Amino acid sequence: MTVPPRPGRVIPVLSHGFLAGWALLTTLPLLWAVLSSFKTDNEILTDPWGLPSRPRPENWARAWDDAHIGRYFLNSAIVVTGALTLTMILGAMAAYVLARYRFPGRRIVHLAFTGGMMFPVFLALVPLFFVVRDLGLLGTLPGLILVYAAYSLPFTVFFLTAFFRTLPATVAEAAMVDGCGDYRLFFRVMLPMARPGLVSVAIFTFLFQWNQYVLPIVLMQGEGAERRWVLAQGLTALAVNEGYRGDYSGLFAGMTIAMLPVLLGYVAFHRQVQSGLAAGNLH
Repeated sequence: MTVPPRPGRVIPVLSHGFLAGWALLTTLPLLWAVLSSFKTDNEILTDPWGLPSRPRPENWARAWDDAHIGRYFLNSAIVVTGALTLTMILGAMAAYVLARYRFPGRRIVHLAFTGGMMFPVFLALVPLFFVVRDLGLLGTLPGLILVYAAYSLPFTVFFLTAFFRTLPATVAEAAMVDGCGDYRLFFRVMLPMARPGLVSVAIFTFLFQWNQYVLPIVLMQGEGAERRWVLAQGLTALAVNEGYRGDYSGLFAGMTIAMLPVLLGYVAFHRQVQSGLAAGNLH
């Protein structure tokens, strides 16, 4: 007589099976793109699922120099570094004030930041174009940095507000008793304690800004703007051009170069991301 499996055992098996399938769906395309970047065009077309006969790092060099991926990569690094720094500084300060201080209109300010997360970027493209143009920042990297930071602030403030509320108030009170002012309390005590949350939101913000395509297309216009394109624009132009020339190995090399910072960042900080999300959900 067979004993039917208990529900307590079936559910973990199903959940682990679903997670394993999801891991394969997300991992296999990445591995395929990386392997294709080391193949020849003939190998990609005739044997797309096979291994390369020998690694061809010259594909990466060709994409970096001839397709100007190196220039676009540098532009993206400058824009994302500036926008991420601005977003984290302003977002952390705003979130800390909303979480720890009581003042008239605090709830309205918090709701305004939360409502900004529901505002689609497509609705603001036309007025945003004219605002950036009137400021003289159209087609410039500083203009793109400011816009990226503005669109990243609502999520940053929303996430970090909940995280700062989970930090123990007794530590802040003890620091103030010892003579620590508001400025030193934030930068010397509370900000280091919020490191898991800061790393988590920084990863998500980095993903949003690194993969952004719509905003650069609208704002990076004007004379000589092509030299200031970011990586998403450069890869799109490369894909369009390679559709006629057939340099698929160079295209896959460019895609892999674009993916590397994201993958390396997550591998380096995945534990902080998990602990930050878990701590943020405690509130």
